[in-house]
Amino acid sequence: MADKTALMVYGGYEPHQPKQTVEVFAPLLEAAGFDVTLSDTMDSYLDRDLMHSLSLVVPCWTMGQIEGDQERGLREAVESGVGLGGWHGGMCDSFRNATGYQMMTGGQFVGHPDGIKEYTVQITRKDDPIVSGLSDFHMHSEQYYMHTDPGNEVLATTTFDAQSAPWVNGTVMPVVWKRVWGEGKVFYSSLGHVATDFEVEEAKEIQRRGLLWAAR
Repeated sequence: MADKTALMVYGGYEPHQPKQTVEVFAPLLEAAGFDVTLSDTMDSYLDRDLMHSLSLVVPCWTMGQIEGDQERGLREAVESGVGLGGWHGGMCDSFRNATGYQMMTGGQFVGHPDGIKEYTVQITRKDDPIVSGLSDFHMHSEQYYMHTDPGNEVLATTTFDAQSAPWVNGTVMPVVWKRVWGEGKVFYSSLGHVATDFEVEEAKEIQRRGLLWAAR
């Protein structure tokens, strides 16, 4: 087994292109020296020996349901030091009834006013290596409105200007954050509604750096 190993688990809501988005980053992890395994079942989380041997888990499963033993296997692995990193609904709109999972990831999607729209991502922690050297950039995608943990270390934000929900206008919303869960590091970016979102180089580079940062 390679010194660095990653498990990428994908499935759920097909319009989020779970397999296609995972396939954007699997080669980048391999290029960074990871032995990458792709899985289309959350039963992978039940294999304790596998889970605790990993450097990184990348969940990409939107609007599904995780069973108690599956969630426990994932959470215990991260608590033991396995990194966790993901994007958009694949990580933070996965299991709407699993509050323990949400507590670990640091946020939960609750809406995207106006649907697909133009918006700006502002880099707020320019000294952090995950976003250093990058400037504010534009996205044409869903602008995620989220409930987030105040303990997150926020690296980038977006400011809402929504025609369909003007009462949220001016709200500054976290887009990219990092945190810890036990001995594990957790990284999240709300960008990545579909695979082509990562044709925006800043979105792709932030995600790449974030996954490498999270990995033990």
